[in-house]
Amino acid sequence: MRKLTLIATCLSALLFTPAYAQSEYQAFSEFGANPGELTASYLSPEGPGQDALVVLLHGCVQDGVELANNSGLTALAKEKKFSLLVPQQSFENNVKRCYNWFSAQDTQVDSGEMLSLKNMIAKAQSQSGAKRVYVIGLSAGGAMASAALVNYPDVFTAGAVIAGLPYPCADNLTKAISCMKKGPAESVEELVSFAKQVHPNQQHWPALTVWTGQNDVVVNPENAKQLSAQWVALTQANKTPRVEQYADYSVSTWSDTSGNNLISLVEINNMGHGIAVNPDIKNGGNTGDFLLKAPISSMPEIINLWGI
Repeated sequence: MRKLTLIATCLSALLFTPAYAQSEYQAFSEFGANPGELTASYLSPEGPGQDALVVLLHGCVQDGVELANNSGLTALAKEKKFSLLVPQQSFENNVKRCYNWFSAQDTQVDSGEMLSLKNMIAKAQSQSGAKRVYVIGLSAGGAMASAALVNYPDVFTAGAVIAGLPYPCADNLTKAISCMKKGPAESVEELVSFAKQVHPNQQHWPALTVWTGQNDVVVNPENAKQLSAQWVALTQANKTPRVEQYADYSVSTWSDTSGNNLISLVEINNMGHGIAVNPDIKNGGNTGDFLLKAPISSMPEIINLWGI
C-alpha cells in the first residue's frame, strides 16, 4: 500500500456511495507517468463534438462515473457533445478513496497524484482535440481542483469547486481537519502569495466558480469565501461583486474592468455538504448521498456559465 490509510479514516465525513456499471465510458490508460496510481474513465461524444474537455474529480468513497451520472454531467456531455474525463482514486491509495489533498507529495507541481492528473488530462486533451479544458471538483475532489488550478493555470480555461477548499489549506491531517471545520489558517494574502510563488510570472489565471451550502458542517463555508477572495486577487478582478439575491440562494460575481465575469460564488441556503441537484430541471441530476435537492442544479448552471 502506497499511502497511510489512517489519514482518510479520520476524514470519514466526506463519504460517498459505491460504484455501479460504467457502460458508456471507456477505460483510460497509458497516459504516461502515474506516480499517484490513479485510474480514469473517458466519455467522448458521438459525431462532431465541441472543442471542450471537462474533468470531474469525485469525493471520498465515491465512484466518479456514478457522480457524473447522478449529477447530470454525463447527460450534459452527451447532449452538448463535450468530452468528459473522470479520474478515479483507489482504496489502495486511501481507505476512503479520498484524493490526498492534504498530502504535500500529492498536491505539489508534478508530484504524486497531481502529476498523474496532469498527464491524463494532457492525453485526453490530445485525444479529443479540445482547445478548452475545465475542471469540476466536489469535496475532497474540490480541494484537488483548487490545487490543480494553482499548479497548472495555463492548462485550464476555468474551474468549479463545490463544497471544497482553497489551496494551500493543509499539508497534514491535523491542518486538514482544522481547515475543514474552521476555514483556512492562512490569510487571503498568504493564499495569494503562495500561488504567485508557484508561478511568479503568471499573467492569466483561470476563471472560477465556487459553490457552497450555507449549512455545510463538514467543510465550513468560510472556505468558499476565502477561495473566492484568493481568486479575486489573483485575477485582479474588481473587488466589489455584483450580488444577485434569490429566494433560496445568492450569486456573487466579480468581473474585470471590461465586464467579463471571472469569479462567482454561489451560496445556497438550507443546504449541507454536497452538490446541488434538482430532478425537476433537465439534466438536473438525482438526489442521493451528498447529492442534495436544491432550487438550482450545479452541473447545468456550471456548463451554461462556461458556454459549453
